[in-house]
Amino acid sequence: MEIAKWLVIALFGIYAAIVAAMYVGQRSLLFPVRPERATPARAGFPEAQEHILTTDDGERLVAWLRPPSGDKKPLFLMFLGNGDNLGIIAPRLREMAADGSGVLAVAYRGYSGSTGSPSETGLTYDAEAAYRFARSVVPPERIVLFGYSLGSGVAIPLALRHETAAVVLFAPFTSAVDVAASAYPWLPARLLMKDQFRSLEVAGKLKVPILVVHGERDRVVPINFGRELYAAISAPKRFVSLPQADHFSLFENGGVAIIRSFLGEFGLR
Repeated sequence: MEIAKWLVIALFGIYAAIVAAMYVGQRSLLFPVRPERATPARAGFPEAQEHILTTDDGERLVAWLRPPSGDKKPLFLMFLGNGDNLGIIAPRLREMAADGSGVLAVAYRGYSGSTGSPSETGLTYDAEAAYRFARSVVPPERIVLFGYSLGSGVAIPLALRHETAAVVLFAPFTSAVDVAASAYPWLPARLLMKDQFRSLEVAGKLKVPILVVHGERDRVVPINFGRELYAAISAPKRFVSLPQADHFSLFENGGVAIIRSFLGEFGLR
């Protein structure tokens, strides 16, 4: 009996140590920072120019801009995934701009040469700086917010604060804490997670057209999270599930063509 008691105490101590370590290191898990900086030309996107944006809290963000051609094409304001880097996703940015659409991709603080350390509050500042710059390039009715994975949690609240033409969400979630709780059911994630990105709580307030694209083989953000978020949206919307796509292959499975078709219905091509 005495041995069993000490075994329980030891196991509880191990569990508590693991929970403490996860709590302390949670931002390194949510934000696996990719600080490597590259020029657009070196990354294979020579049509873009690098700009430096300043946030309201004083951080300096690296941004790549390829302005739209003419006065009709949209400007995609890109909010990337938590493991992305501007140099890595350059081919995708170029693909989105291939028809003359504009692209503005802003590296979150700590990523791709941007200063600072990421957090939900910090990314909110980053999004505001990005939107201000986008407004200097095109009027708001030509700005299309694009959020991939973590970026969906940045794009959705931004669309509530500012005028935009539409929102495109690739592999979005109901909240980051829902994903964490699903991935780590043995952890009290809902109590301990600092940056929860609760998209579901505000998605129903969106008014602009919304496109949700999700891969049926997604194991990072399972498609049920995208479906639940989509169900909460009351604005004009479309959900496209891609049977062969996982979390990382939405573009390879026709993602850009899906975007263009959706936006074409609203005169944004």
